[in-house]
Amino acid sequence: VQLVESGGGLVQAGGSLRVSCAASGRTFSRYCMGWFRQAPGKEREFVAAISWKGSSTYYADSVKGRFTISRDNTKNMVYLQMESLKPEDTAVYYCAADERLGVVRGVGEPDYWGQGTLVTVSS
Repeated sequence: VQLVESGGGLVQAGGSLRVSCAASGRTFSRYCMGWFRQAPGKEREFVAAISWKGSSTYYADSVKGRFTISRDNTKNMVYLQMESLKPEDTAVYYCAADERLGVVRGVGEPDYWGQGTLVTVSS
């Protein structure tokens, strides 16, 4: 599976942004998907995950209630809708795929990663 993120950019605090991840391959629906982020000088951290059918979603406490992960298996796409953005949300956002839900929830290393898209939130 190849993953390509898009949609990053500069947004003011309190604003919204949606980042997308396009996946190649015919077996996209087999994979659980996750979003991770890495801020400058910090470790990469889990943000959100979604099961292969999209029936279950999971979020880091820091984004719960503000971010929404979704997927469209007919288009091989996964999305992260971000609302009420804060300067501390500034990071490179990475899409990840793995057949194991626990892995895309941050336990272990996903098999596939995108190249990342930068989200900058100004104060």
